[in-house]
Amino acid sequence: MIEFRTDDGLLVPVVTADQMREIDRMAMEETGPNLYQMMENAGRNLAMLTIDLLGGGWREAEIVVLAGSGGNGGGGICAARHLANHGANVALVLADPQRLGEVPRWQQAIYENTGGRVANDPGLLQPDLIIDALIGYGLRLAPRGRFAEFIRWANASGQPILALDVPSGIDATTGEAPGEIIQAAWTLTLALPKTGLLPQRTGALYLRDIGIAEGTYRRVDINYSPPFGASYVIPLTTTFS
Repeated sequence: MIEFRTDDGLLVPVVTADQMREIDRMAMEETGPNLYQMMENAGRNLAMLTIDLLGGGWREAEIVVLAGSGGNGGGGICAARHLANHGANVALVLADPQRLGEVPRWQQAIYENTGGRVANDPGLLQPDLIIDALIGYGLRLAPRGRFAEFIRWANASGQPILALDVPSGIDATTGEAPGEIIQAAWTLTLALPKTGLLPQRTGALYLRDIGIAEGTYRRVDINYSPPFGASYVIPLTTTFS
């Protein structure tokens, strides 16, 4: 069994993709926070971690955000906006702009008022760091079309990749890969780690707080104790029992 612990040794509950869907549903429909709030929290923390990983040269580095059309993509678009607002050199590339969901589309509209760029072809860019926000835990089939193309491009770029929630192409429950997968140097997972976040797939693993209350987890029978302390993003260590 896979286990995740904080630097202090606290055991963090682990969930399947279906359990995470139910937690998200419970939060959005019953307990809060709503999807807008969770996406905003996710995107801000992703932007902050990106800056931390790049170090002192973060303003000069070119950051490319690959975003899908669902909630994972919305988090990536939100991160791109926060990065642009802070003066980062960021380019947003949408895999399927015609199928953006309502909340990601709202995030895109805000992004368009920043100094950030929108690109159609990532092959014309020269990134120093790539953010993978293409699929997340919602993977159903092997990535296809521009999603698969973007994954291949990112891996072939030779540049480090920061994956949002789950490296794209990986089954969040099993860790299996039905097709192309992102080769992540780091993964920032949301709310709780997933059972498929195998260490050979994720690179260095971080957990971020997206504002879901302790009572929400209890309502879906998860024994949860807040692991974040004074932080919103914490590293996790993976072990097997």
